[in-house]
Amino acid sequence: MPSPVEDRPGLLIRDPLLYSDQVLIIPPPLIPLLALFDGGHDDLDLKSALVRLTGELEVEPLLRHLVDTLRDGAFLHDEGFERKRAERQAAFAATAVRAAAHAGSAYPDAAEPLRETLSLYLSPDGSGREDAVTRPFAIAAPHVSPEGGSRSYGAAYGALGTGDAGRTAIVLGTSHYGPLHRFGLTRKPYATPFGEAHPDLELVDRLERDGGPAVVMEDYCHAVEHSIEFQVVFLQHVLGPRLRIVPILCGPFSHEGPRPEDDDGVARFLDALRELATREGDRLLFVLGIDMAHVGRRYGDALIARADEGPMREVAARDRARIERALAGDADGFWDLVRGDEGEGDDLKWCGSSPLYTFLRAAGPVRGRLLRYEQWNIDEESVVSFAGLAFERA
Repeated sequence: MPSPVEDRPGLLIRDPLLYSDQVLIIPPPLIPLLALFDGGHDDLDLKSALVRLTGELEVEPLLRHLVDTLRDGAFLHDEGFERKRAERQAAFAATAVRAAAHAGSAYPDAAEPLRETLSLYLSPDGSGREDAVTRPFAIAAPHVSPEGGSRSYGAAYGALGTGDAGRTAIVLGTSHYGPLHRFGLTRKPYATPFGEAHPDLELVDRLERDGGPAVVMEDYCHAVEHSIEFQVVFLQHVLGPRLRIVPILCGPFSHEGPRPEDDDGVARFLDALRELATREGDRLLFVLGIDMAHVGRRYGDALIARADEGPMREVAARDRARIERALAGDADGFWDLVRGDEGEGDDLKWCGSSPLYTFLRAAGPVRGRLLRYEQWNIDEESVVSFAGLAFERA
């Protein structure tokens, strides 16, 4: 992303999977060279490019500095990177719990301050949350920063009541870093400042057994992913800390074929989740951690995006059209809008489309209600949209 440090312009590079714990800022003149680190160029190509960029013939020291900096930071796909990746994945596999990755940054890292903060999100007027009258069997909330999405989080989790406390939550989260057409599972309890939310091991084991090759067991993405962690924190706050969960990270779906389940692995997993949902019935509560459109400079767009202004009004209309199809339980219609004409891809960059489609296919038929829709400037030039939704059985 563009460097946020005023006196150090350039391109900021970090590894969200934390195989590397370093953060680099590449100065503007050197940014074009990064395109040459593609496996198809060599040192001679880099030297030639540096000569053209600098107008100097002696560029070897600068070249070595750039290469060594990237290599030492584990930003080159070489043996050093593979070693760091293997170490990180092995360390996660060996842990007894999935530690809270975002406590202390995205939300308070102590129970009482966290409880006070979430209580404010669920009842910003201080009146307290009334117990839900109609029990949805599914909700969708954002996975953006709880502070930025507080009103939509509050709308979604305000639809739940104390009668939901005994249900097992099937938590479908966006896997921002997972592979295409894969579903990440873990048997590890999710630790938060409220305690540990334990997985329903019987259901996790059943999905691993019946879900086929699309299942990634003990998926390392769980270690760093926020889309499920934020939902677990809200669920513990609303329903109590002794929560049973089935955490499922949904990787992206290809836009090339008419339907995601044209991939045999996706089809088998959707069948397994559908069979589980049918058998368990109202014992389950589906919870989706999804964001919607990503527009602006941060996401590779030329325009400077402002929430609810200018082009973002059209984005809102398109978001609502997709939401309408989802609330009608129309998985095909929803995916047609995401996929676009001839499968050219999603220009709105909905990062919650795969969990939402998974839910519609596995838990339908459903009908839903839009509780709140919002756009939020994640920075001065970029906008994320999200919503709070509640679903009932059709």
